[in-house]
Order: sequence, then C-alpha cells, then structure tokens
Amino acid sequence: IQKEWCFYGKATGRGRESECNILKIEKVRKSNSLSQRGLAEKLQLMGIDMDKNVITRIETQKRYVTDIEIRAIAKLFQVSYQYLLDEEESTK
Repeated sequence: IQKEWCFYGKATGRGRESECNILKIEKVRKSNSLSQRGLAEKLQLMGIDMDKNVITRIETQKRYVTDIEIRAIAKLFQVSYQYLLDEEESTK
C-alpha cells in the first residue's frame, strides 16, 4: 500500500479532510537551482512518471505525493526521506 503525503497542513482527499505531512520538495528543488521541468525530467529518468504539471500540482497542494515518489526525490537530492517529511523543521 502506498502512503500519500501533501504539502502543507490539510488537504481534501476522497471527500473528507485528512491530515497531511509537510514536505520540502519545492525548497530543496529551488536550493538545487532546478526548475519544475528539470525535476520532472530527472524523476522520469529514475522511472517515476511525472511531468512539470504534476510537480506544479504537488507544490500548490493540489496533488498528493506517494511514498515511492518521496523516496525518489530524496534519492535524487541526496537528502533523507525523513528530511522531506520533517514537520517541525519545515515550520521554523
């Protein structure tokens, strides 16, 4: 079973509000001077089916991110899975 994560606070999913973990994908992408399109291309090379529009929806809290996608992003940017999910550090 894949877990799903979203960007900030709460997101609507399957007709009900659900708590979401805070992710740092946009922050780590920008700190590596990578565009949304560039991130999508690198993820595609890793076998993750994403395009620029998917990255945009993730960063604007309109799409959930699966655990597989988070792991691939963590591997790409050489950060830990936990770093991307760390709520306390994200809100400081």
